[in-house]
Amino acid sequence: MDIKENVPLAPLTTFKIGGAAKYFVDVATEDEMREAIGWAHEKSLTFIVLAGGSNVLVPDEGYNGLVVHIVSGHFSFAHRELDADGGCNLLSLIQAAGLKGLGGWESLAGIPGTIGGAVRGNAGAFGPEIKDFVHKVKAINIYSGETRVFVNAECGFSYRNSFFKQNPKWLITRVFLELHKKNSSESAKLAQETIAEREKRHLQNVQAAGSFFMNPVAPQNIIEMFETEKGVKSRESRVPAGWLIEKAGMKGAKVGDAQASLQHPNYIVNIGKATSHDVRNLAQLIKLEVFNQFEVELKEEAVIL
Repeated sequence: MDIKENVPLAPLTTFKIGGAAKYFVDVATEDEMREAIGWAHEKSLTFIVLAGGSNVLVPDEGYNGLVVHIVSGHFSFAHRELDADGGCNLLSLIQAAGLKGLGGWESLAGIPGTIGGAVRGNAGAFGPEIKDFVHKVKAINIYSGETRVFVNAECGFSYRNSFFKQNPKWLITRVFLELHKKNSSESAKLAQETIAEREKRHLQNVQAAGSFFMNPVAPQNIIEMFETEKGVKSRESRVPAGWLIEKAGMKGAKVGDAQASLQHPNYIVNIGKATSHDVRNLAQLIKLEVFNQFEVELKEEAVIL
């Protein structure tokens, strides 16, 4: 292994925020993952795993342990099944599948990060979620080294949640998906349309972690307010976090160079040289204001190390 020291983490995240890792290593295989984890155990170090760098906020002081950086990107197709390393970029997989005449998941195009991260957080957009396509997941226990295959029903999928998110000792190494037959040109067109729609509704190519808060379950009076105002039905008794943030008057709110986006207030954006401290303070202000006005508790979707 090539263990590096004092490696800056900000450039490896979509937020572009955070200090350095005391120790850092790139891994591309399960054997390398085991070796890295074993090294951390030998040195009595804590460790974290970083892949695409989206949906994560690194502390300003960095990380006083080992960062295991997944750089694997191998994938293959067999009939309608896609077999992909957990570190594969999600959009790249959607595009590669489309070229093979496979799809059905084009509404997930543009969600930042890797397929492993998407499965861990059950990523979704415009209705479908990654759970709708997962056949099985291979994961490694970071303490025992045991490898296990989980079928879809064992993955505990729910809104932006999974067994792996609730049990972080299990690290996703491979994902197997069952896709649908899809004309290649139609798949490419649907993916492009999805990305264009995301650019209208969300922010793309900005220094942010993606949606910072999960859409919360809300009281009936808040659900009715949302449905009346927007003319759409609530899903699973949830309302959009961005809508609540805007209703609470926090759209455009700033702490330092961290801002609740004027385009999509559920995106906390690094508009210059924001620190992790700025982001956390702004997030806390937003949560307090939304709770004070609507008695709804926002919970972070972004992982705060």
